[in-house]
Amino acid sequence: MSTPWEHLKEGTLLAEINKGVITSSHIMRWSAAVENWHRIHYDHRFATEHDKLPDVLINGSWKQHVLVQLVQDALGEDAWLWKIKFRYKKMDVAGDSILAQARVVNKTSLDGLGFVTLKIVLLDQQGQESTAGYAIGVIPLPNGKQVPYPFAPKEMYSSIQLPQDD
Repeated sequence: MSTPWEHLKEGTLLAEINKGVITSSHIMRWSAAVENWHRIHYDHRFATEHDKLPDVLINGSWKQHVLVQLVQDALGEDAWLWKIKFRYKKMDVAGDSILAQARVVNKTSLDGLGFVTLKIVLLDQQGQESTAGYAIGVIPLPNGKQVPYPFAPKEMYSSIQLPQDD
């Protein structure tokens, strides 16, 4: 089920995922799974001495995956993630704790469907945004039609845009 339309109020924290402390083992396993063999993701000495980084870096593709998971969890299984954009604001490294949050920014209905804009962020253990952006999800309205699978945007949806970066 999708999040009920009436619960989608501006400013509402819709979902939160606490990934906890990300270890170098987590980072290495992700790197292996996606076949990203850049040494900054698994070789501490290379990362710190050669590239002058504070530690091995958490992969950007992992952060992207967490944001997509966050939006899908926030909106529910009957929803469709339509648009997403984000930017990396600072590095996350081994030992950082990652918390993902999605807040409602806006909602509108069009063509019998609900469109929900979310502010999405990854926060480190100090509460600093390391990754931030926006996503638009499409959900069914009360007594409305189901979101078609796959969701194919129509020209009439062009007025629904992601906000500009903060």
